[in-house]
Amino acid sequence: MMNVSRFRMIACFALCCSMFGSALVAQMAPVDHSTRRIYVEPFVTKEGSEKFREDVIAELRKLNSVSLAGDESSADVILGGGGEVWIKGYRSHNPQLGKVAPNGTPIYTGFLSIELRDRNGQTLWSYLATPPAASGDILKDLSTLIAKKLADALRQGDAPSRTTPLPQPTTTLKGAGATFPFPVYQKWFTSYRRENPALDITYEPIGSAAGVRSLLANSVDFGASDSPEVIHELSPGDDEKYLFFPSVVGAVVPVVNLPGLSGDIAFTPEALAGIYQGKITKWNDPILTRANRGLRLPDLNIVVVHRADGSGTSYAWTDYLSKTSSEWKTQVGASLAPKWPIGREASGNDGVSKLVKEQNGAIGYVEFIYALQNHLSYGRVRNRDGEFVAASLESIAAAVSHSVKLSGDFKVSIVDSPGAGVYPISSFTWIVVPTHIADDAKRNALTGFLHWMAGPAQRQAAALGYLPIPKDVAVKEEAAIAKIH
Repeated sequence: MMNVSRFRMIACFALCCSMFGSALVAQMAPVDHSTRRIYVEPFVTKEGSEKFREDVIAELRKLNSVSLAGDESSADVILGGGGEVWIKGYRSHNPQLGKVAPNGTPIYTGFLSIELRDRNGQTLWSYLATPPAASGDILKDLSTLIAKKLADALRQGDAPSRTTPLPQPTTTLKGAGATFPFPVYQKWFTSYRRENPALDITYEPIGSAAGVRSLLANSVDFGASDSPEVIHELSPGDDEKYLFFPSVVGAVVPVVNLPGLSGDIAFTPEALAGIYQGKITKWNDPILTRANRGLRLPDLNIVVVHRADGSGTSYAWTDYLSKTSSEWKTQVGASLAPKWPIGREASGNDGVSKLVKEQNGAIGYVEFIYALQNHLSYGRVRNRDGEFVAASLESIAAAVSHSVKLSGDFKVSIVDSPGAGVYPISSFTWIVVPTHIADDAKRNALTGFLHWMAGPAQRQAAALGYLPIPKDVAVKEEAAIAKIH
């Protein structure tokens, strides 16, 4: 077997601006039954690329639903991917010894993004895998999982046909807001420009509060936020002037920098609230050790990191703390920019990730993909059913399926949803647009993009670590676009 700690998947997708990742999940959009002849692209890696490609091909040969093409020119569709898999530590064969040696059982982490695209470069299906905790042949295991998820997608039936928006006169749309969905927005805007070259969409990831303030000041055409209350919080009384359109679903995860930790740390709601209130100051505090039996937590000071800017990610984080801690709800509450009792500040998901990575003993909170992009460990969080659940698109999907139905204005928090397998800090993220847009060209361009976002764009979400919005939500969303006038 290859040295997995040096295994690096850095393959390029034809449509992808950048590759980030998260947990094992298949994108839910079905693939057209007619797309059967598959060409598997070579994976560009430091080592092991050919073995991985051979393993993927071997697994695909077992499927009756596909045939393999020898080259791209004779294929109906192309399968490609990229990402990273590495060893983050070792589990001791004898936990009583304390110190974990490199000859223990390796613990894998990382991600592998996969896209299936047609001959025109359009994404038909996407999927994102992380390795199992233990594996005798990590490349083989990942190949098996990828083939299984692809077969499941093929069995779902034909993808709904959607009309590509008609080309608009040369138009520029400006947006600003949340960093939470920025990786997928970045890809979407590039992909949409290829289909509509006369339209240019720019986006500044400056945080939910700053972006929506720009929208309120009419300096951008649309905003983006992870908080359904952002308009109400920033401009009470103006709620009816703006529409919220869910784009994808993501998760906020607690990220930690604890060198030498042999496993994933588990957090109770009490522990997270206590840490962010400044009441729990050591990593080996009894409240943490009780939830992490068998894990040797260090005698190390906790360095708390939080967002400096008004943030929808902060809203989701404090919404969870408010719903699970009456003391937090009374003293701090849920907000885009709460009055933090303690902690060091950083701007954006990138800034929090960077500060946590630089500081031993640090804890912060970021959107899921930023954790893997920055090789940060993220903890499991106890949900309402008492389970300690790690973020993954499967556990985010469980949160969506067990949450209340979206209202007509699409504003709902799915934080702390009940149900088995639910990751409790999951959230929709929204594009926010004015109800009235006087400029015909901009109105037509924006509504065209929103229709595309609710349709074909969703197939690109999973490879970047986001859950596509549910189909029934997409249908209602397309109908709601007509409210823009």
